[in-house]
Amino acid sequence: MSAQQALFAAEPVALVHDREGGIRYLPDSIPPAIAQRWFDEAQRNVGWLSQQRMMYEREVAVPRLLTTFARESAGLPAPLGEAFEAVRALVGAPFNRVGLNLYRDGGDSVAPHSDKTDKLIPGQPIAIVSLGASRRMSIRSKTGPGRTIHVELEPGSCLVMSYASQFTHEHGIPKLAEAVGPHISLAFRCFAP
Repeated sequence: MSAQQALFAAEPVALVHDREGGIRYLPDSIPPAIAQRWFDEAQRNVGWLSQQRMMYEREVAVPRLLTTFARESAGLPAPLGEAFEAVRALVGAPFNRVGLNLYRDGGDSVAPHSDKTDKLIPGQPIAIVSLGASRRMSIRSKTGPGRTIHVELEPGSCLVMSYASQFTHEHGIPKLAEAVGPHISLAFRCFAP
């Protein structure tokens, strides 16, 4: 990022507060040209998988394509090695695993959920870098009254969620009726050894 870009960089937006930093949206975290290159390379190079899951006593297709990599994977596809280093420096966490989701169009989605924490290092955040078309994420409290927060995940942005927030809030990417281009999320996590 150039000095001029840094002068005009958008400020982080605090969405949820907790003792570990809550949920924060960091727009313009990855310069546009790099975000576009990562998107193009990820679409071509990562080997996307279609999965099936049991829901309501029947097997259904997961409405997006997925894949995952450890930081030390042999043959880590471009651009993931570069992305690991950039996000580790941005967030200051020792991320060692990335899960990728390809939302091909507005019909692809992920239901509201919180990340499973049994394999994660307590106290370490989760960072989601967005590439490609913008998509809306909805964040809501698991208990009590509270508003649903909607945040537009712009290309090159990073959403950082604390470990603690996985116990208090859910997040999801809803289906859209309008036409939208493909969106890739890179979800960086700190897995326990």
